[in-house]
Amino acid sequence: MTHILIAEDEQRIVTFLEKGLRAAGYLTTAVDSGRTALLLARSGSFDLVLLDLGLPELDGGEVLQRLRDEGSRVPVIVLTARDTVQDTVASLEGGADDYMAKPFQFAELLARIRLRLQPVESEPGNRLVVEAAGMSLDLRSRRVLVDGVATDLTAREFALLEVFLRHPDQVLSREQLLGQVWEAHVDPASNVVDVFVRALRRKIGPERIETVRGAGYRLRAQP
Repeated sequence: MTHILIAEDEQRIVTFLEKGLRAAGYLTTAVDSGRTALLLARSGSFDLVLLDLGLPELDGGEVLQRLRDEGSRVPVIVLTARDTVQDTVASLEGGADDYMAKPFQFAELLARIRLRLQPVESEPGNRLVVEAAGMSLDLRSRRVLVDGVATDLTAREFALLEVFLRHPDQVLSREQLLGQVWEAHVDPASNVVDVFVRALRRKIGPERIETVRGAGYRLRAQP
């Protein structure tokens, strides 16, 4: 059974989430501190984490950052009363898979949970191993090889590189990359794409991703 960790210190919200998730067939465990959330999320026993940012003992943003720095790929959906664009961008850049501001509709949350828990399908358009330009991504193990050498990427860097590898030698606009990697959760005027492309270049080699002035970015199939 799918096990969801709820890291939330408002008991009213915890009760609401547990009731709805259990009715939908999920197993839940709730904790009310950041330190406990980090400890349990590290265990590998959970399929998804619902994470409040304003947790006592350890802020939810710090919990998320530590998980991603340690290489954890557990899906994390941030649930928070902080609803500014800056908060949203900070969470997504920090490795969150999704972000919902309180108050939220449970039906929408449930749809997002199901989306994050969908298994990767082994069909031609969604291959389990994606390769191009001397690089390989295994979507099951999240293993990344660059010229045969294992490379550590954050969750968002991994998603961005996957898009590039699926479209080698194709110019991808910032809007296209935002839509595929960040969905609809980032202001189109944000420079988040440029920030992550720079970070990705540092890890895979700057020559692999070209800047096409006025158009976007392109992964060179033959760097």
